[in-house]
Amino acid sequence: MGIIFHIDVNSAFLSWSALEQLSLGNPVDLRTVPSIVGGDTQTRHGIVTAKSIPAKAFGIETAEPVVSAFKKCPHLIMVPPNHQLYSAYSHALMEHLSTFCPYIEQASIDECYMDFTPIMDNFSSPEEGARIIKDSVLDKFGFTVNVGISDKKVLAKMASDFKKPNLVHTLYSWEIREKMWHLPVSSLFLCGKSSTETLHKLGIRTIGELAQADLSVLESHMKSMGTTLWQFANGIDDSTLILEQVKAKGIGNSTTLSTDVTSPEEAYKVLLQLSESVGERLRKHKSLAGMVTTEIKYATFKSVSHQTSLFSPTSANDIIYQTACRLFVELWDGSPVRLLGVRCTKLSDEGEPLQMNLFDYAREHSMNSSKEIAAKGPNREKLEKLDAALDSLRGKYGKDIIKRGSLADSPKNNK
Repeated sequence: MGIIFHIDVNSAFLSWSALEQLSLGNPVDLRTVPSIVGGDTQTRHGIVTAKSIPAKAFGIETAEPVVSAFKKCPHLIMVPPNHQLYSAYSHALMEHLSTFCPYIEQASIDECYMDFTPIMDNFSSPEEGARIIKDSVLDKFGFTVNVGISDKKVLAKMASDFKKPNLVHTLYSWEIREKMWHLPVSSLFLCGKSSTETLHKLGIRTIGELAQADLSVLESHMKSMGTTLWQFANGIDDSTLILEQVKAKGIGNSTTLSTDVTSPEEAYKVLLQLSESVGERLRKHKSLAGMVTTEIKYATFKSVSHQTSLFSPTSANDIIYQTACRLFVELWDGSPVRLLGVRCTKLSDEGEPLQMNLFDYAREHSMNSSKEIAAKGPNREKLEKLDAALDSLRGKYGKDIIKRGSLADSPKNNK
């Protein structure tokens, strides 16, 4: 059975505008107060293009006139749309999601479908995979997404529209009676205002009633739309994802820590786990990395990062780890750390011919200096082969079949 994710940014334009306002020094997070995006801030003309959850509580709806929204909530905050900003966030989000799985269909500027099937073995369950992806978006960008999981495209879309924000929901074909049929027909995908009114006139108010309605009656009143809505209500959807494999520009992983890290030794343990995760994903993508970046977010929410190019592109866990630790030592100011991240960029395919660097050449051709060169760093090819063998064992027997007994050599000795 194939598994489909629908990933949808929660109040995308409002969230992205809020982050922009915060970056400009505005102390108010628009997401936490009644606020909208849209219209002219001077004349209050135009329509609402996005709203915060507190604004929704006042009955404000998307596409209603701005003047009407202010009548419902006089202290409403309004900011103008910034489509260039939204496009930049959308592009960055899709690039980030492609580092998990390159098989994505972008449905709009703030939502996409992902074919989770090829990466299922990387996670204990689809729900775990969805939570990791969801949390990585929040950690990296500061906004939230909902993830809907299903075996059908339309049901994944419906699931992502369940309770928000920052949540994961399933809606498999066998769950529609329990989770979907009690909902009003207006919540069904593609059931707009006109279709809802027609269905109400026919005495159909819930999705379950629609699913059990006489199809010929629906077709006589609604033509092909009646057929489509009846099929969706019954979980019938044979559409497939229009996939275009996205070539990831980078592969990374980050984690928000349960308690702040205050010592290098604590940070090294986290960086080791992140580096192993990134290395494994590089090998699954059959890619080599030419650059490593370490990211730190302090307890004050200040974010900093540092990057360096590698002598030779690699997917070896230890090389990524040692490099990430060295960057951490150079970057860290001693303050408590809330988040750590490791990212690899300048990707190349495994099969591409690589220019041998001086150290690699010396390892193979200079017996007299081999010990000295080896002391400066590990043999890339041997480490990659070892990691690939461990990947195979973990894939066959589980991720816990082999664990490190201790951390690698202290990165302080490799500065």
